Amino acid sequence: MDKAEIDKMIMADPMDEKFTKAGIKPLYSMPEEARILIIGQAPGIKAQTKMRFWDDPSGDRLRTWLGVDRTFFYDSNMLAIIPMDFYYPGKGKSGDLPPRIEFAEKYHPLILKELKNIKLTILIGQYAQAFYLKDKRKRTVTDNIRAYKEYLPDFLPLVHPSPRNGIWLSHNPWYKEEVIPYLQKRIKEIMA
Repeated sequence: MDKAEIDKMIMADPMDEKFTKAGIKPLYSMPEEARILIIGQAPGIKAQTKMRFWDDPSGDRLRTWLGVDRTFFYDSNMLAIIPMDFYYPGKGKSGDLPPRIEFAEKYHPLILKELKNIKLTILIGQYAQAFYLKDKRKRTVTDNIRAYKEYLPDFLPLVHPSPRNGIWLSHNPWYKEEVIPYLQKRIKEIMA
């Protein structure tokens, strides 16, 4: 099943009616030759408006962590990017609303079936980690990341690269000292 077919299914879903009527397409990327899969939360309003994910300060930080430039990130076809929800979920009291998890349940298996070359799946944030790590996940995102070796070679949990997580990064120096170097080394090995 190709992306156009999956897009049609997603857009025909009754839960997506308001997006489809507004002419908004689901935002994800599934190049057939991708070797690295990034699973995040959901597009922000800017990403959905631009129809371009991670094109913001969070994306800049993520590319730094990955050790790749914008050209590689957007044009190499080596990265697949699938959020837990394909649309901006809306604004809540303290930030964006959580993604609608049922969309990952319905559509991720269809997409993953087509991604036959994935060597590493990066799980960004609590929703992706809860969904994919299931009963192996720890109590918190920090605990998941500390235990990253338990999930290798398939999964690597990361904290969201949002500038709002600067305090978390300053309280967890081991993340930049151990996890990020491992991530960059692994990506170089995969791409070699």
